Amino acid sequence: MTLSPSIPDCRPYLPPEWAPQSAVLLTWPHHKTDWAPDLAAAEQVFIEIARAIARVEKLIIVCFNQNHMAHIKTCILEAGLLVNQLRFVVAESNDSWARDHGPLTVLCQNEPLLLDFQFNGWGNKFSSDLDNEINRTLSAQNTFGPHPMESIKLVLEGGSIEVDGAGTLLTTESCLLAQTRNPGLTKIDLEIKLSEYLGITRFLWLSHGALTGDDTDGHIDTLARFCDVNTIAYVTCTNQENPDYESLRKMEAELQSFTSIKNQAYHLIPLPQPAPIYDNSGQQLPATYANFMVINGTVLLPAYNDPNDKIAEENLASAFPGRKIIPVNCLPLIQQHGSLHCVTMQLPEQLKL
Repeated sequence: MTLSPSIPDCRPYLPPEWAPQSAVLLTWPHHKTDWAPDLAAAEQVFIEIARAIARVEKLIIVCFNQNHMAHIKTCILEAGLLVNQLRFVVAESNDSWARDHGPLTVLCQNEPLLLDFQFNGWGNKFSSDLDNEINRTLSAQNTFGPHPMESIKLVLEGGSIEVDGAGTLLTTESCLLAQTRNPGLTKIDLEIKLSEYLGITRFLWLSHGALTGDDTDGHIDTLARFCDVNTIAYVTCTNQENPDYESLRKMEAELQSFTSIKNQAYHLIPLPQPAPIYDNSGQQLPATYANFMVINGTVLLPAYNDPNDKIAEENLASAFPGRKIIPVNCLPLIQQHGSLHCVTMQLPEQLKL
């Protein structure tokens, strides 16, 4: 099977997030997005994420236009960031969820191939025409170096899948099988396509698990995450009055029934839920510690000014020995129904930038 004529006999491999990285992609918020009313607060979160990333790898920042780029550079310099690790590029955007509009990078005979899946605003819930063009715009500017990009006629968001680097993919039925994404495709159809594009040989489908206020139909990166081939960190709920209690209890039972590539039960690490957080209209928001981001030598943990922040930090540290855990205040991000992992997309070390 050949995904790209530039890489013959490609047998794709999608590295896990904890594999060495060359860079992370951020799409910076701006005044033409839903961030506008609280843009300054959101930018402070982006600056803290950028600060942590720039210490250990390169950072690509997508700017809406040249004026926006000048503004971001001023913010970056005032914050004292390491500018030698940053690259600024221009591409118009609807929003800032790079996890879902950014490219997935597979390796073909250890050569990177960027896959540009279609992004339709989580099942046509929100405008996404500009976001869906970002990858091709960046590729045309040589942002990703000489490496080829292949556009795939399949709707797929990076936040909807988790891989263990050994052929296993973890996902949710509620998201991937939503007919607002790929109408007419069955579970078997999707498994065939994801095996072809990502090199997946094993699928773990969750039929339960949901967070109140979630716009994504159940992205796996808000619920359960691989930490290594044997370990899954997942959201747990102990409060029976919480509207998510029953769904998360059933998800936990499913995770307990799954076995790893070695045919052994997974080591499951529970992550607490923060106390309910609401927007200005009183709607509960999908705050979750599962939306952490793994970068070189570090794990960035979303924090919500909650006593459970510390418990989540301690539990996650046990899953990533040798990596520094850095909490980042994500209260401004959760106001737009997303968090830390949602605004980032990693690029593997084989991508020479």
